[in-house]
Amino acid sequence: SPFQAEDGFEEFFDQLHKNKIPLFIFSAGVGDVLEEIIRQANVFYPNVNVVSNYMAFSDEGILTHFKGPLIHTYNKNNSVLQGSGYFQQLSTRTSIILLGDSMGDLTMADGVPSVENILKIGFLNDKVEERRKKYLDSYDIVLESDETLDVVNGILRYLLAET
Repeated sequence: SPFQAEDGFEEFFDQLHKNKIPLFIFSAGVGDVLEEIIRQANVFYPNVNVVSNYMAFSDEGILTHFKGPLIHTYNKNNSVLQGSGYFQQLSTRTSIILLGDSMGDLTMADGVPSVENILKIGFLNDKVEERRKKYLDSYDIVLESDETLDVVNGILRYLLAET
């Protein structure tokens, strides 16, 4: 499973859950698979929302299509969230930590009504030399070849201790 305790994923999910902080996972992948991974890691808490592509099957169990608008790297923003409970849940939130691993991820919080502070953390895992400047110009923090949530958890621990 990609959610390994030693990589800090359990701590991340646990901290957000304990502190009633909503976690939105935007994925251009397959939501059914992502949700199963989160479920098997025992971190699918009520504060976790997955916005992704979901499969639809025929009565015979054959994949027929994907439900709703297809989410891809370049539309991971409020255009695919019309009619979802996403903005209601975020409407009282003034601060967001956005984690992304592509330039398309930078728009994920666009349109959230009350945002005053947004910390954008970019994970740069491939084509590091080629993409470094663009990431540094766009994200507040860039983590190179770091598959863990150690930095994110450190920031969370600090912020939650402050409140």
